[in-house]
Amino acid sequence: MKALKISKSPDDAIKDLLSSLFEKQKIKGVFSLCYDQDYFYGFVTDKNLLNKLTPTAPVMPANGGKMLSRLTMLEPIQTPIVVVLRPCELRALYELVKLEQANIENLIFISFICPGVLSLKEIKGNIEEKVANVNQKQGLRECCRFCENFVPENADLILPIIDGENNNKTTIFIKTERGEELLQGIENNLVEEDFDSATLSSIREERTRYKEKTWQNIKTENFGIPGLIDIFGRCINCHACGRACPICYCNLCYFDSASNDTGPRVYEEELERRGALRLPSGTIFYHIGRMIHISLSCVGCGMCSDVCPISIPVGTVFTKIAEATQGLFNYVPGRDLEEKIPISTFKIKEFDELGEA
Repeated sequence: MKALKISKSPDDAIKDLLSSLFEKQKIKGVFSLCYDQDYFYGFVTDKNLLNKLTPTAPVMPANGGKMLSRLTMLEPIQTPIVVVLRPCELRALYELVKLEQANIENLIFISFICPGVLSLKEIKGNIEEKVANVNQKQGLRECCRFCENFVPENADLILPIIDGENNNKTTIFIKTERGEELLQGIENNLVEEDFDSATLSSIREERTRYKEKTWQNIKTENFGIPGLIDIFGRCINCHACGRACPICYCNLCYFDSASNDTGPRVYEEELERRGALRLPSGTIFYHIGRMIHISLSCVGCGMCSDVCPISIPVGTVFTKIAEATQGLFNYVPGRDLEEKIPISTFKIKEFDELGEA
């Protein structure tokens, strides 16, 4: 495929490209990870503020797909905007489009082969220094360490940010016609090149081995109630995992509604019936409910684990469950915008092994 060569670091190459696109009035804004005393997602329309962008920093303060959903849910953005997201964030955005929670009209996507992000717990304190000195295999989110979908399939422009990449030379691969149109008139070195398949295979094999090792330690198939209590029993019912999840999009979750409000009378009835209470109540029910609702669209971003105040491996468990449910339908969330979420379709012949209805 065609590729653009820029003799700068990935972040500087992206900012140079965006600056040129602003000058040629091909775009009117950028949505990207930014840094100004802390990391955050920013929507930048002033070319002079592009220096705040840190698109490839190994940090995910929130799932960018969810943040972009909030900007586009009611109506599409009216002018061309470049969006820089990690593969899991882009796939989450595609799922939200299918769920009618986002719109990608006028959005041009830049993504990169993702080495993973640091756990938010790892970057407390001197955040800038820790990010600058990060060893990409130390302090990563566990979900990143076993992620096998680290190559973006649906971006217009793709950067190979992988171990061993020369930090002062950046290659930007042109994946789509829209990406090619965007770069027309940009004077630079265009070459014919492809991804380093051997390196990608090696990374994928390493992550698969780590995933299999992790799966052995969490035997969800043998969970039952005791297993669920063992994993989620220390949950404090804060629901932070649901609020951080890009797929949990309800304005009012049932578990936060009056319908699920457990008052003193309910506690009294339970105490009379059972002779003891487990508090806070409903924690296992909450996690089972979330699994049922999001497992087909879970992209394994790991935000849920990262925001858990008591370090429950929510993302690890949910990703394993999601892999099983998605595998039943040969479905990869966010892989293709035209591929419907299985629960939204109906097939007369499906799961014949279960017998006739």
